[in-house]
Amino acid sequence: MIDTENLSRKFGNLTAVDNVTLHVDEGEVFGFLGPNGAGKTTTVRMLCCLISKTSGKAQIGDFTVDTEADCLKIRKLIGILPENVGLYDSLSAYRNLDFYGKLYEVPDDRRKENIERLLKLLGIWERREDLVGTFSKGTKQKIAIARALIHDPQVLFLDEPTANLDPEAAKTVRDFVLELKKEKRTIFLNTHNLDEAERLCDRIGILKTRLIAVDSPKNLERSLYSRKTILHLETVTEAVSTVVKNLGFVKSMRVSENKLILDMDNPERDNPELVRLVVSAGGNIQYVTELKSTLEDVYLKLIREAAPK
Repeated sequence: MIDTENLSRKFGNLTAVDNVTLHVDEGEVFGFLGPNGAGKTTTVRMLCCLISKTSGKAQIGDFTVDTEADCLKIRKLIGILPENVGLYDSLSAYRNLDFYGKLYEVPDDRRKENIERLLKLLGIWERREDLVGTFSKGTKQKIAIARALIHDPQVLFLDEPTANLDPEAAKTVRDFVLELKKEKRTIFLNTHNLDEAERLCDRIGILKTRLIAVDSPKNLERSLYSRKTILHLETVTEAVSTVVKNLGFVKSMRVSENKLILDMDNPERDNPELVRLVVSAGGNIQYVTELKSTLEDVYLKLIREAAPK
């Protein structure tokens, strides 16, 4: 649904986005992570035809960002939540959405249905006639998300959708994104919130001007360390150590106090046999855990490695 090839953008001598190649499937929630100034918003603005590219290719669906005719079609195909909500404070929540729905040429009946559905889902329907200027920042953010969806876009770009929101408002927005995920919409999510990315995204791209890594959150977490099983024992005896060392599926073993730390390729497959043999050797197992890196660990490591030497 979204494809780029060597997509780049320069501002004078500054390269903001450098040869980014990626593919986002239809119905996928794709997270874009990176520090401030990494090029995330610039990439989204190019994909949404808000700024031109310097070089490379980019398209959404069957349309490229190269021609004005295709750009108009892309703008109808997508919805976008920008960094700044850009609502009219002097209009009510309902009239803001009605105005933008008319701009998108949404028919009257469908526009009314969409406004009611979106405001109810976001918990704002009872305040639909209140002026937007009277709302909190979090409520304005919700209305801006509704605006991005007023025309039922196939692709939704969300730029920091929970930034500066209180925990309750942020949860409402995250729950709403999960509802949209069930509808199989393609969602491109820029975020600094690693926990949010882990919970919402099918895959994640880590950007620092260049695209450093792309994978599922789980695979990224596993990429930092090989998978390790930790056996917590009452006592690590010589008999237990000998049995475990001789197991073909254990790549390496380290003893730390009453724990065995084991490097294994497929713990789900091999842990039951491991436990059985340790117990047979007289080991008293207290519990079995997995040593895992977090998405934060991986993110910080990759960003540091990408820093100029």
